[in-house]
Amino acid sequence: MTQIFFTIAAIFGGLSVAAGAFGAHALREKVSERMLEIFDTGARYQMYHALALLLVAILISRVETPPTTLFISGWLFIIGVTIFSGSLYVLSLTGIKSLGAITPLGGLSLMAGWAALAVTAATIKL
Repeated sequence: MTQIFFTIAAIFGGLSVAAGAFGAHALREKVSERMLEIFDTGARYQMYHALALLLVAILISRVETPPTTLFISGWLFIIGVTIFSGSLYVLSLTGIKSLGAITPLGGLSLMAGWAALAVTAATIKL
């Protein structure tokens, strides 16, 4: 699982940098300022959670017996980034406002991932 989380974290991080560059250069003249802000939010949160997923991978590799909450945290970060950032990217590029209705589900997944990581932090011995 460590390698899966590490790999996905690296992919999310690299794609976040690419999304940021795409937003700053290719989208600036093509979408409204508001849509550009939405796109940027998706890229920013994707990077934050790429780093969080990297932390999860490192912890799994370092903790003698990683608790289930650590694995749950990693999967929630993956699901959350996919739904949250993904829906913001599509919303900003297409203008389909109904996509904004699923964005909070991704946000809830990200928050649940942090909660699971907090439970992990309170229970593991480093």
